[in-house]
Amino acid sequence: MLSYEDYHVGVVCALTFEMSAVRYMLDVEHERLPAKEGDPNIYILGELSGHNVALTCLPGNQGRSAAAAVATSMSRSFPHIKYRLLVGIGGGVPSKAHDIRLGDVVVSMPDGQYAGIVQYDLGSDLENGFKVKGFLHPPPTILRSAVQVMRSDHLTRPSEVRKHLSDFLERHTGLDIYKRPASESDILFESNYSHDSAQPTCDHCDKGRIVIRRPRDHKHATLHYGLIASGDRVMKSAAKRASLINEVGNVLCFEMEAAGLLAELPCIVIRGISDYADSHKNDDWQHYAAAAAAACAKELLSYLDVEVVPTSYIGNNFPPGRHFPPGR
Repeated sequence: MLSYEDYHVGVVCALTFEMSAVRYMLDVEHERLPAKEGDPNIYILGELSGHNVALTCLPGNQGRSAAAAVATSMSRSFPHIKYRLLVGIGGGVPSKAHDIRLGDVVVSMPDGQYAGIVQYDLGSDLENGFKVKGFLHPPPTILRSAVQVMRSDHLTRPSEVRKHLSDFLERHTGLDIYKRPASESDILFESNYSHDSAQPTCDHCDKGRIVIRRPRDHKHATLHYGLIASGDRVMKSAAKRASLINEVGNVLCFEMEAAGLLAELPCIVIRGISDYADSHKNDDWQHYAAAAAAACAKELLSYLDVEVVPTSYIGNNFPPGRHFPPGR
C-alpha cells in the first residue's frame, strides 16, 4: 500500500459533484489510508496522468475559511505535496475580448498587477467607491510554465479536454448527468436586465433581452487563461460584476474558495463555467462544467514530471485499487 509520503498532487473541490468529477477522471483509484489524528478531511486517492493524487472536498460549507482549513490539514497529512489544484465550477464573465460560454474552462494566470486570483471583497471603502487591494500568491512557477507549454501546444492541436470527457463517460456509464447540455440552453441576457426574483426559472424572462452571439463551430469546452475573482459571497449581479471589472480589469470568472486556499498555500485554480455570475437561473450546466474542469486538470498534470514510482510497484506489482481502462 502507498503511504501518505507517496502523494505529490493535492486537489481540493468545494462541492461533492465537483469532487466526483475529479474522482471518476482518475486512471486508477487507490485504497484509502488510515485517517491521521487531527485531520478531519477524508481523501480519495488515486493516479491521474501518472501522478499520485490526494483528492478532498470541503465539508459542506463553502468559502475562504473552509478552503483554508481543508488545505492546511491536507498539507500536514501529505508532507510531500508539490502541486496543488483547486478544481470546480465558477461564474463566467463574457466580454468582447473573451467569448466565454457555459461549459468553458478558466485557468488562473497572472494578468497586470494581479497574480491570477483577485480577492474582490478585500479593500477599502472610499468616497467614490470601493478600492480592491491585497496580494495573493501567484500559481507556482512550475504550474505556470506547464500552462504556457499547454497553451502553445493548443495553437496547433486541440485540447485533450474533449477526449478526457469522452473517456470519462465511456468508462462510467452511470454518469450521464455529466454530459454536455444542449447549446440552446446556453443563454446570456443583457447585463442591465435582471431576473424577476419571483420566478424560479428564466422561462418568463424577456427573450428580446438575450445577447445574440455568433454560433461556435464546435461543441466542446474552450480554455481561457487569466484573472479569477474570489470572494465569500456568490456573485449573482451583472451590475456588480461590471462594476468590479471596471475596478480590477480583465476578470474572466467568479468563485468563492480560491482566496482562502491561496492565503495559505500557492496553487492553480481551474473553473468550469456553469453560469454567468448574474441573477438569471441556470443550473443545467453545473455537472458538465465540473467535468470539463476535471478534464483540464488531467491534461495540465500530463505536462508535469511524474515522481519516481516506488520500486515495490515496478512490473506487475500495481498499487491496490480500481484500475480504469482508457476507454478507447
